[in-house]
Amino acid sequence: MLMRFPPKICLCKLRTHQWCFLLFNVLLFHALLFGADFVEEYLLQPKPGIYTDAMVAGVREKARKLDLSDARENISFEYSIANTEACRNSDLFLLTLVFSSAGNVSQRDAVRRTWANQTLIEGFPVKTIFFLELSDTNAAHQELQSESEHYGDVIQAHSGTEAFPKERMVLALRWVITFCPLARFVLLTKDSVFVNLPALGSYLLRLHRHPEDLYLGRVIQEDQPNRDPKSPGYLPPALYPAKYLPEYCDDTAYVLSQDVVRKVYVASASVPATVSTDVFVGLCAQKAGVSPTHSARFSGDKHIHYNACCYRYLFCSAGMRSHELERIWMDLEQRGGRCSLLKTYYGLVYCKAHTYLDKLLNPH
Repeated sequence: MLMRFPPKICLCKLRTHQWCFLLFNVLLFHALLFGADFVEEYLLQPKPGIYTDAMVAGVREKARKLDLSDARENISFEYSIANTEACRNSDLFLLTLVFSSAGNVSQRDAVRRTWANQTLIEGFPVKTIFFLELSDTNAAHQELQSESEHYGDVIQAHSGTEAFPKERMVLALRWVITFCPLARFVLLTKDSVFVNLPALGSYLLRLHRHPEDLYLGRVIQEDQPNRDPKSPGYLPPALYPAKYLPEYCDDTAYVLSQDVVRKVYVASASVPATVSTDVFVGLCAQKAGVSPTHSARFSGDKHIHYNACCYRYLFCSAGMRSHELERIWMDLEQRGGRCSLLKTYYGLVYCKAHTYLDKLLNPH
């Protein structure tokens, strides 16, 4: 009986059109993986601002002169846990504000044990704070009070569910301006996100422009306002008549320079309260003449398939449960060191390809 074997492919014997076909497929594969990121990175860079609009100029001038020193005396009316000494005598390079819920104790503990367990990036001081809304019960508040006394990293705001999320964001920015005014940059994120502080810090340290007007993250373009009157995020045309929302950063993780924190805070008084947090910040930034800067190293709301070299390059990955955070952190710690250019390239191809495949197989 005759056995038939599949023909062997010898690369050296391929004809020109076969080589072209292979090259085209390789280029197509890379274009699908990285093309959109490169195009966005190039196109979504903010242009130098010329502030001729009177409203924009007014917001920027008020932000420059903003003085919240009186807020220290009325602190108990706005924050049930204020932690006013958290930034005392600390000229921080990067302050990370992690939004969390009272019941997410195990998630906060996982963040503390993993990526937030850092106080320096290349010799510059960094700090992580958890920002929570008002507790449902007195017992929950007492537990949070004990947690705050133990770790010194919890702030709890007096904000009701009716005003949420605008009020929580405004109080978070107010706390930063009042009690941590020397922090050069502020990262806002969630307790379900893995953050690569060394990579992000290194990026911020090497910015080629003056660190002002920085609103950095994964930029959302041409998002339409919610016109459904029955939806909690309803934005009526009377309040916002434009077809598209301004460009804004996905709220999974994004960075504001200290001056932008002040500008967004000042502009917040004239922005509708019904929109989501990320849209709210984007609308405030627009009123302050601040354009977002896009970086594909922010994951947005995507959970990135794990690869050590990929995670050493990216700034964040969303949708991380406490056990995943600890498993990934342990693996990164055990591997140690940096990744070569080739390993980083392979890692990015691996994690991006698997992330897209996961999304195709599990669209919800």
